[in-house]
Amino acid sequence: MSTFPQPDPKDRPARLAVGVVGAGRVGPALAAALQLAGHRPVAVSGVSDASKRRAAQLLPDVPLMSPAQVLERAELVLLTVPDDALPGLVKGLAETGAVRPGQLLVHTSGRYGARVLDPALRAGALPLALHPAMTFTGTPVDVQRLAGCSFGVTAPEELRLAAEALVIEMGGEPEWIAEESRPLYHAALALGANHLVTLVAESMELLRAAGVEAPDRMLGPLLGAALDNALRSGDAALTGPVARGDAGTVAAHVAELRKHAPQTVAGYLAMARATADRALAHGLLKPELAEDLLGVLANGATLPDDGSDR
Repeated sequence: MSTFPQPDPKDRPARLAVGVVGAGRVGPALAAALQLAGHRPVAVSGVSDASKRRAAQLLPDVPLMSPAQVLERAELVLLTVPDDALPGLVKGLAETGAVRPGQLLVHTSGRYGARVLDPALRAGALPLALHPAMTFTGTPVDVQRLAGCSFGVTAPEELRLAAEALVIEMGGEPEWIAEESRPLYHAALALGANHLVTLVAESMELLRAAGVEAPDRMLGPLLGAALDNALRSGDAALTGPVARGDAGTVAAHVAELRKHAPQTVAGYLAMARATADRALAHGLLKPELAEDLLGVLANGATLPDDGSDR
């Protein structure tokens, strides 16, 4: 349940005609959530067959149109295109006169704040950056996942209440992000979420290679507990051979990965180095054990067996 107070009806934005430019995984889900709050999706643009299927599934009976036609019909426009395409899209819409004064123009890019909408602002639009901190599947489950989802919100101060009200209406939790902090904010989310998918997928592949029939079932409880512990305790939740300083075990890992999955070695070493640094800084890794461990990570090689006591 949202911890933000629900806006008083008299303070909520009027029911708006909503348009979507870019029917990827995000736009149709947000428009569907706004529809549940009483707004009216009126037009959506999409080019690929996949985007058209998503629009038909999440926004049935909403007509497909060109971006300019979407802006012509909508009072609130969701610009849900890839980050790199956003500046050019905004510039093109403004230069062709598609943007109308008083129109709410919302982009969902994590990378950009409201400033990327400056060309539309000069044309009289009201710029909002509302980025849902959520991974999307392009299916109706996304609408349900918006409940309690944090949104990174950036907008002119005079539009702050309107931006936050729209997020709350979609079931989300507004989190104000300063314009200059947007790239760092987005990098943090990508580091946590996108890289997590890569790590889990690689882990499942390695478990299959080791003969585990149901790697998802094996990893589910382990990763769920690790995530919960990390969110609760931060670095204090670190466990495993790196945090313990088990250099021999880490060296054996590297040797096995080189043999069976060489493409994973660089990622393993990079994450192990980062883990070692954090464990050492927080007193979890004993300094006397760190030297051999850091040597293994620096060389990416097996420890020499010289028979000496360590």
